Amino acid sequence: MASLAFTSFMIHPLPFPPLNTKTKTNNSCFCFPVCRFVSSSEKFNFFSLSPLPKPTHATASSSDQHSQQHEEEEDNDNNDENFEVLTAIRSKFNDIVIVDTSTSRMLLLDHTNNVHSILNKGLQKWTDCYWDEFASLPAIVPKGPIAIYGLGGGTAAHLLLDLWPSLQLEGWEIDEILIDKARDYFGLLDLEKPTEAGGVLHVCIGDVFSPSETVAGRYAGEIYFKIGIIIDLFSEGKVLEQLQEPATWLKLKERLMPNGRFMINCGGIVGEASDTSPPKSVHDRWMQNSTIKALSEAFPGELCWKRMPKRNGENFLALTGPLPDLSLWSDNVPSPLSENVKQWKPCSSSP
Repeated sequence: MASLAFTSFMIHPLPFPPLNTKTKTNNSCFCFPVCRFVSSSEKFNFFSLSPLPKPTHATASSSDQHSQQHEEEEDNDNNDENFEVLTAIRSKFNDIVIVDTSTSRMLLLDHTNNVHSILNKGLQKWTDCYWDEFASLPAIVPKGPIAIYGLGGGTAAHLLLDLWPSLQLEGWEIDEILIDKARDYFGLLDLEKPTEAGGVLHVCIGDVFSPSETVAGRYAGEIYFKIGIIIDLFSEGKVLEQLQEPATWLKLKERLMPNGRFMINCGGIVGEASDTSPPKSVHDRWMQNSTIKALSEAFPGELCWKRMPKRNGENFLALTGPLPDLSLWSDNVPSPLSENVKQWKPCSSSP
C-alpha cells in the first residue's frame, strides 16, 4: 500500500536491522500485508511478522499426508532464501526499509512493516495483488491523464505504463526521501523518462489534501483535472481518516473530468477476524468497510466494489461511476486482468 501522510503524522520507533546484512528465513515466511508467494519458502500476508502455518489437506489419506509432509520439508530445506536489507532510514513521515530477495524487492513503511510497493525481478510483471487491478482503469475511462495519490515505490505506475505506454501519469507522494529511495531502488527514474509512445510519469511531492493543491492553487487550469485518479493512501496500516468522510470525496470529485472515475484501495475491515463466519448479505460485506461506506454516500447509485481473494490480500477495492460493461472491459485488458475485472459488482443502497 503506497503511503501518503500528513505533517502531524507521528513516527513510532522501529528497530532497524543492520544495513547490508543478510538474514535467513526459517522454513516458511515473514508476513507482510500483501499475500503472495515470493518463493516456495516465503509467504507474505496481512499485518503480522509471525510465521504462517502450513496449509493442511484434510482429504488426503494418512500415508499421503506423511509423504506430502516429507516432500514439503525437503522443499523448505532446499529453498530457504536469504533476504537483504538494502536500506533503512527514518524520514519526517516514515520509517523506510527496502528489502531484497532473489525474486522481488519490497518497500516496508512505518512501525507495522507493511509492504507498500513490490518490484518483481525477471519477466514477471504482475504482483497477484491489488496493484494489478489499478492497471485496468485506463480501459474504462476516456483517454486522458491519470493521477496516483500515494505513489510509494511506484508499483502501480510501472504496471500502468507497461500496459498503457502512451499514458500521462501524475504520481503524488508526500515523502521526498521516499521518492529518492524509489528512484534509487525501484526504477522510478525510468518511469520519469518518456516512452516511445509518449507516456511518462510526472512525480509531485506534496500533500494532496492541502488547500494549495486545489483548483485555485498550484494546478489551476485544465492540467489540474484528471480522467482517472487512483487512491492508495495509508498510514500505520490504515486508510487515512479523511477518506472515511463523505465530504472528502465530494471535494476530491471536483478534480475529475467528465466521465472520470476514482479507483480506490479501501483496505480491509477493522477488527475482522479470520475465523468468523462471512456476513449474511452482500450489503453487509461492503458496508463493514468504512471507506466504501463513505463513498456510497458521496456517489449514491454510482459505486462498484470488489474484494480481493484471501490469497491475494483481501483488500476491498472501490470504483466510482456506473458499473462498466464487464465483458467489454475484460476484452480490453490482458490476462490475468481479463478475469479479475469480471468480479466487480455494484454497491446497493439496500440489502
